[in-house]
Amino acid sequence: MTGDRGYSSDEMMTIAAARALSGARACFVGIGLPSTAANLARALHSPGIVLIYESGTIGAKPPHPPLSIGDGVLAETADTVVSVPEIFNYWLQPGRIDVGFLGAAQIDRLANINTTVIGDSYAEPKVRLPGAGGAPEIAASCREVIVVLRHSRRAFVDRVDFVTSVGFGSGPGDRERLGLRGAGPKTVITDLGILEPDPNTAELTLTHLHPGVTVDDTRAATGWDLAVADDLRETHAPEPRELDALRLLDQPA
Repeated sequence: MTGDRGYSSDEMMTIAAARALSGARACFVGIGLPSTAANLARALHSPGIVLIYESGTIGAKPPHPPLSIGDGVLAETADTVVSVPEIFNYWLQPGRIDVGFLGAAQIDRLANINTTVIGDSYAEPKVRLPGAGGAPEIAASCREVIVVLRHSRRAFVDRVDFVTSVGFGSGPGDRERLGLRGAGPKTVITDLGILEPDPNTAELTLTHLHPGVTVDDTRAATGWDLAVADDLRETHAPEPRELDALRLLDQPA
């Protein structure tokens, strides 16, 4: 729903995520919100960015964001289609991809991601989620990771119920100890603001608020005592050309 400002909180989130891809050369894209933002980035300011999907498509230029891993629109509009093992063995694991773009069902204060189960029991969870897919490898091997998700206490928890993809584990040094090649989540973009890991503690810290959002709003939607940067900034509001491009992209095929 579009608010009094002329854009919705989801539109603000997607546009902020697209901006974060400026300058990236190759991006491994998750389905859903990340896919919309990645395709918006390609349409607006990164026409040369190579979008890579887990299904084996390289250089995908879909007319609308794909709805699932198996969406045929990817293969139809890709520069190249290769096997899934080749995507992982040649492109992802050696660290050839600049940015991994992921969604999440849960994320915790140390940017660990859960897309597997909600609840205390893996065998008998309260909710069984879609699962890992390629997310653990993306989080492990891309040079950096951007996470996009809506901000709520259900999603932003002190500790995830299941670690599908490692962010910073239990704290600084865990990624190195585990032998993970990439730098991990560098930016978490929500419908309320932007969070980044503290360079000393790795704890997610609020660095930007979207227009009209307050610190209290964001803390109320977070399941831990959210740290706030001393130089907290306001995200630039969407420009008309950004909104036009996003709404065109979201039109049904």
